[in-house]
Amino acid sequence: MLAIIGGTGLSELQGFEQLEKVALKTSYARSKVRLVRVGSGAKEFIFLPRHGAGHKIPPHGINYRANIAALADLGVTEIVAVNAVGAIHGDLLPGSVAVPDQLIDYSYSRDVSFYDGKLKTVHHIDFTNPYSEPIRQRILDATEAVNSRSQTGCEVMPSGTYACTQGPRLETAAEIRRLAQDGCDMVGMTGMPEASLARELEIEYASLALSVNWAAGLSEELITLEGIHTVLGSGMEFVSAVITEIVRQS
Repeated sequence: MLAIIGGTGLSELQGFEQLEKVALKTSYARSKVRLVRVGSGAKEFIFLPRHGAGHKIPPHGINYRANIAALADLGVTEIVAVNAVGAIHGDLLPGSVAVPDQLIDYSYSRDVSFYDGKLKTVHHIDFTNPYSEPIRQRILDATEAVNSRSQTGCEVMPSGTYACTQGPRLETAAEIRRLAQDGCDMVGMTGMPEASLARELEIEYASLALSVNWAAGLSEELITLEGIHTVLGSGMEFVSAVITEIVRQS
């Protein structure tokens, strides 16, 4: 079973028939998910908006363990996560997308593991490659298919390192310089511990990241929510088309 985790700008899926909402109670609290059918092909998948209805939950307040545990309970074996990011790499223009292959976690004070020594005994996962290569390739194939049918197209960066910061504030210019020196290509707030929790439950996981602005200090323009939402409005059309393609090919 495939699951799509929606981030900023994707709390609702357009063009999909919603079958039902399911509220599952896990050991980590309730998590609401939606069973969705795409098009006339009657292919079902799970959609979970990580920020909740109306985008009310901040990145540091998301119950990542409840979300991933609920998806696992529903039989999910593959996750495509959609993330809005600030661009650090010069090729990741706002409005373009990336399919990261590495990440660095700068977040803190989050419940980062199911193996916390309380509910489950300690276990160490191999996290050398944090994203599933087969799922990454499916995302890349879908972006190519969508671009082949479009007159305008969308630039796609096929790899890169995702930096996960704490939020909810945006970063300082000095912090972005540090991230760039560390080798990061994009910055977001929700990539971890989502990716590692999925690995702990042996769920294949990869990300489709939409660049919504230049990170702090990389542009003379101020970073505004209005500007971010403008890019989200247009960029999510491409993201939704890619999701539809992934589901059809699943």
